[in-house]
Amino acid sequence: MTSETTEAKGFEQHRYAPPPDSVEVVLVRHGASEAALPGQSFAMVDGQGDPALSEVGKEQARSVAAALRAESFSGIFVSSLRRTQETAAPLAAATGLEVAVLPDLREINLGELEGGEYRIKVAEGDPLVAEVARQERWDVIPGAESPEQFSGRLRAAIGEVVAAVPAGTTTVAFVHGAVIGDLCALATGSRPFAFLNADNGSISSLVVHADGSWLLRSFNETRHLDTPTGPVG
Repeated sequence: MTSETTEAKGFEQHRYAPPPDSVEVVLVRHGASEAALPGQSFAMVDGQGDPALSEVGKEQARSVAAALRAESFSGIFVSSLRRTQETAAPLAAATGLEVAVLPDLREINLGELEGGEYRIKVAEGDPLVAEVARQERWDVIPGAESPEQFSGRLRAAIGEVVAAVPAGTTTVAFVHGAVIGDLCALATGSRPFAFLNADNGSISSLVVHADGSWLLRSFNETRHLDTPTGPVG
């Protein structure tokens, strides 16, 4: 083939498409949850705060469903905490898909600052919270989950998601802020807290390849939201 023939043929740019043997996992952060109040712990599930969605959070859940209802998903996954389940409910109703609960998708365990206390300490500018940010380790908080434990269970959870759906499909997981941050850091090899700012109701996308590698496709899309909130809590 001559150089003239090659030049005439040309090679156009094309929109990215996930490989046919991969699975795209759409990550939705739960809607805003009810306010933390000093001296009052949230209801607890397995040692972790389990607040319901606020009215703003419920509206964000409806906005997520409106944005995603036309997509073709092979499954809907949530954590064992009700704010993810309540956020997923409108999309599940719109698509008719069954919701699968994966406990390992739950939020980071914050030890002594569980039950809403962490959110309060952030607002107060507590030095312990500042030290967490400086070291980029949650287990600076007494009793909190270590980064190694957290990343390990999230890798396992994403493995469960991918194993549960057919290759070449897209699925959606309703998860938590620190979960999205850690998954994005694992996919990109970034600093641990580089992606720790996903808004409530935001949409991100992770492609899991057949060889086990991950590709971050998008992060913190919020154009569908009338009332963005977050990232703390």
